Amino acid sequence: MSSRYRTKDVQWESLFALQDKPAMPLQQRLRLAAVEAILDGRLPPGATLPSSRELAKALGLSRNTVTSAYMRLIDDGFLEAHPRSGVFVKVHGDARQSAGVVSNLRTGLQPDLNKPSVQRVVPLSETADAQPASPDWSARLIRSLSDRRTLAKPDQWHRYPYPFVYGTFDPQLFPTEAFRECCVHSLARAHMPQWTPDFELSDVPELIEQIRLRLLPKRGVFALPEEILITVGAQNAYYMLGEALFDADSRVGLEEPGHPHARNSFASRQPQWQPLAVDDQGLVVDRLPPLDYVYVTPSHQSPTTRTLSLERRKRLLALAEQRDFVVIEDDYEAENLYVGEPMPALKSLDKVGRVIYVGSISKSLSPSLRLGYIVAPRALIAELRVLRHAMVRHPSAFLQHAFAHFLSLGHHETHARRVNQALQARMQALREALCRELPDFQFALPTGGASVWVRAPDWVDTGELALMAREQGVLIEAGEVFFMHPPYPCPYFRLRLSSIGVGQIGPGIRALALAVQALAQARGVPRVLVHLH
Repeated sequence: MSSRYRTKDVQWESLFALQDKPAMPLQQRLRLAAVEAILDGRLPPGATLPSSRELAKALGLSRNTVTSAYMRLIDDGFLEAHPRSGVFVKVHGDARQSAGVVSNLRTGLQPDLNKPSVQRVVPLSETADAQPASPDWSARLIRSLSDRRTLAKPDQWHRYPYPFVYGTFDPQLFPTEAFRECCVHSLARAHMPQWTPDFELSDVPELIEQIRLRLLPKRGVFALPEEILITVGAQNAYYMLGEALFDADSRVGLEEPGHPHARNSFASRQPQWQPLAVDDQGLVVDRLPPLDYVYVTPSHQSPTTRTLSLERRKRLLALAEQRDFVVIEDDYEAENLYVGEPMPALKSLDKVGRVIYVGSISKSLSPSLRLGYIVAPRALIAELRVLRHAMVRHPSAFLQHAFAHFLSLGHHETHARRVNQALQARMQALREALCRELPDFQFALPTGGASVWVRAPDWVDTGELALMAREQGVLIEAGEVFFMHPPYPCPYFRLRLSSIGVGQIGPGIRALALAVQALAQARGVPRVLVHLH
């Protein structure tokens, strides 16, 4: 039998019928259906799978769910993508690994691809009677976020030579010695009483003071200690604000495109979403619908990187007073500025307490440190303290103390300057590579931050391009995830520069150009402006 043929007359909706396990995320259920079809021989080696769009339409799923499932199946060795052809069942595989993956899928566990599995694949019918009764999670599950589109990268992302993706650690820039010094300082016997007690409804005072006296004044913000709350990163701040302030009647405006992590963190209380347009000056303020809350990223809009103009900042605050809504300001990447003077934070212009300010103090070091903060009127902060106590009690006091020392010694400013210099060089390398390799792709370099928002030609769907790019060793962030209502084709994507060395950027964009060429040939596009040197 040929290793390359198209499966004819197959009903994808029956072949990929999802098991009735509502407590299992849709993506995992789809992966389970695909793996079982492959292992049972219903999808033999070399069989062609439908495009993510076709399968999503057939099953009534989002394209992001299908695309993510395909990517995981490629990583797990069940599928392979071929330029100009599509996605196929892999011809050769490791049966032991396959057995382990399908077993983990059925139990809801994630596979460890570094450990061989000796489990045999047992048909569901054989195990149904032997399994003890378990709770009916489909009846018990009240709310779930598993089907929402979110930023994601492969588990083995570090094996890709060109990772233009978010939330990754850059060992070249991390201030290892300085941070180690601060951790050792906190572990000294004399300092342990400052962070070992149970803080319950309070925070490490030294960190609150460093935020008040070193970080916030740079943004023009002045706050009392009782107006600051430490969080487990910015996402924890979003979740607590949504839990405390939103319900099903709350009208919440989000930038479109916007920050998917904020959207998903707010989503547990199912507010009424209102997409808000953005342009070259950030949020379009004069077209706001009736709202109760506006979430905005004014310093570097996520994901377009545009900065909200001072005129619009003042207009937004004036409208907040006139129409009685509250502004949630995420000061995203404000300290990463290469060109011009920093724009004053909305919170610094707020005279009546209508702005809730969310900041991060660990993002520039490593996202894994998970330290952020909220600045808001003391009455709200007092309520959020009680809510935080119920959720996580308090963020790590040791980490708070060590980071306070890191700030006090000036390491944060030194590190920020170093990061900005490195990112500025990476931005220049990216500009040159995009202009050389993909001249018909549109972009504008930001004045700061660590990412570039790119618009491909209209025929390109970047979800499909992301699959092709992975075959070339390139990871990009397809634009669909940033939209509440994504277009199709979605020609937008984001290139993140926080964890790719300057020397890898040119070759990475070159490899991306090869993926664009392959996608063009697969789609039958007669001519594309890709420079293949």
